[in-house]
Amino acid sequence: MTKKTVGYVQLEWECPSCGTRNKGTDKICRSCGAAQPDDVAFEQVAQETFIEDEKLIAEAKAGPDVHCPFCGTRNPATASQCSQCLADLTEAKAREAGQVLGAHQNKAVPDVACTHCGSMNPGTALHCTHCGAALPKPERAEPAAPKPKVKRAAGMSKTARFVLFGILGLVVIACIAIIVLSSRTEEVVGEVQGVSWEYAIAIEALTPVEDQDWRDNVPDDAEIVSCREEVRRTQPDPAPNSVEVCGTPYTVDTGTGVGEVVQDCEYQVYDDYCTYTALQWRDFDLVSLTGDDFAPEWPNPVLAQDQRFGESTESYEVYFNADGQTYTYRPDDLAEYTQFEEGSRWILEVNTFNNVRSVTPDQ
Repeated sequence: MTKKTVGYVQLEWECPSCGTRNKGTDKICRSCGAAQPDDVAFEQVAQETFIEDEKLIAEAKAGPDVHCPFCGTRNPATASQCSQCLADLTEAKAREAGQVLGAHQNKAVPDVACTHCGSMNPGTALHCTHCGAALPKPERAEPAAPKPKVKRAAGMSKTARFVLFGILGLVVIACIAIIVLSSRTEEVVGEVQGVSWEYAIAIEALTPVEDQDWRDNVPDDAEIVSCREEVRRTQPDPAPNSVEVCGTPYTVDTGTGVGEVVQDCEYQVYDDYCTYTALQWRDFDLVSLTGDDFAPEWPNPVLAQDQRFGESTESYEVYFNADGQTYTYRPDDLAEYTQFEEGSRWILEVNTFNNVRSVTPDQ
């Protein structure tokens, strides 16, 4: 994000001696004459208006003020000697700066009554226009707290929650039971009764397919149906076909009694996002051969001009009989498959669900 300066505004500080509110640029309290302490905090005024005084703006841009290490007088960052005691300011400590004070206060504030004479004064005034007394801070309207939304339809009664938790508990128990049962095995001796195999080859064909992508990613041989502008990326710097988007302005303490109102901005870069059609390879057919011997072979279909072979798969099954019970085993490859001659006997490791976990020759 890029920080964009909107303008500069006057801040204020409260005298720790008498409680009077003073302009941020006042170096001494207007009421009691006390010097501004070096640790006093600058605050936002109730209603901020942009400063037009170029000198004040230049001082704010120059950097935070410094306090004389000898007499404590506040001086601008550009000063080399204290304006009060003429001391060297080389070792002077700069005020803290850069703190975010809050959102830019540009809305009108209500009038405020003087606590001494009762006269009404503008909400932006620091002193009573009638008697000169310091005015209290005007009350700022707090945003109304959002009312919680009642989700009747999505709500769930205690009974419904109890039932739901009960069902979930039963599901968990069932899953644990399945895992336990499937891990329990026993050995039986089975005799090979038969075998089978299947070899299959997928056939792919060039088919018009509709897709979407940015214009510069559309294949050269594709046909563009339509395009629309969408945000492709955001970046801190301007670019062709971009729109600047900025957040809510907020005030930052410059350490000079003047606040800098800034916005966090970025640029949304737009580009054409297009719908297009292009020829792509897609599954068209599946050709397979099956058999019950030990000589499997691949199918050899004749392909059209716009077709090609896709993924090929092979699968094998061996059927055992053990005391009248039939079991099926699936070898991993042809080399394993060809070991299971009809009539040969094998020790089968079978789980509770009659699934064959492993086989070994019955010596």
